[in-house]
Amino acid sequence: MTGHDGRWPSGTTTLVGVIGDPVRHSLSPLLHNTAFAALGLDWVSVAFPVPDGQAGPALAAVLPLGIAGLSVTMPHKGVVAHLVDECTPEAARLGAVNCVVARAGRLVGENTDGRGFLEALARGSGWTPSGRRCLVVGAGGAARAVVAALADAGAAEVVVVARRAEPALEAAALAGGSGRVGSARDAPDAELVVNATPVGMVAGPGAPLVAAELLGPGQVVVDLVYEPAETEWMAAATARGATVLGGLGMLVHQAAAQLALWTGREPPVEAMWEAVRAVRGD
Repeated sequence: MTGHDGRWPSGTTTLVGVIGDPVRHSLSPLLHNTAFAALGLDWVSVAFPVPDGQAGPALAAVLPLGIAGLSVTMPHKGVVAHLVDECTPEAARLGAVNCVVARAGRLVGENTDGRGFLEALARGSGWTPSGRRCLVVGAGGAARAVVAALADAGAAEVVVVARRAEPALEAAALAGGSGRVGSARDAPDAELVVNATPVGMVAGPGAPLVAAELLGPGQVVVDLVYEPAETEWMAAATARGATVLGGLGMLVHQAAAQLALWTGREPPVEAMWEAVRAVRGD
């Protein structure tokens, strides 16, 4: 049974899900279910609203219920890293898990954010970090994943700009010798500028730490916010001549990496892109 005969899902369907709060808006089930259908797999992905502080009971149910894996989003990425049976080196380094894989009776914590970011960056702009000067705005889970991924890809410099000094130092340390804490004044010299904060999200808080007036031609600017499709910051950077990408690409590619971990199959990335574009009207 492949889920295409009208009886799906059934008692034999393999279940995965996304946990977070809020999570009803998540595009992860759409992405994963599109991929399962394209691959002819009797799998289904659903959203599980799990309030802050309840990740433990949620994880405890995974193995008894036969759930194959979970996508993990805010506010659970950090705590899940401490609750799984083991973390991959990347997830342990970041102190954050965005994907749980049920494997041989154990829960393994993975993190696919960094590879998702690099794949989206390459697809959207053809840009590679090797030898380049980069600046990341933010010091949370997404920012940390981007900082580490850029450093691992050979960036010459990764500057972290954040509101609080201690998290900024911790994020910059993930880049080793190429990382340092900076300020908005470093933005004009950066070849890549990434906003990894919620600023610009629908009903999101605050003003950008790096003003668009500091950006311009020759720079690649990425906003990890994917709703709305174009933030005010992105529009202003575009108007000033920068090459600008939104956060949808990272969402698609990190979800594709999760699917590969769960199923062992090559993810149908183009089908996943088509699905999100259709639902957003792009």
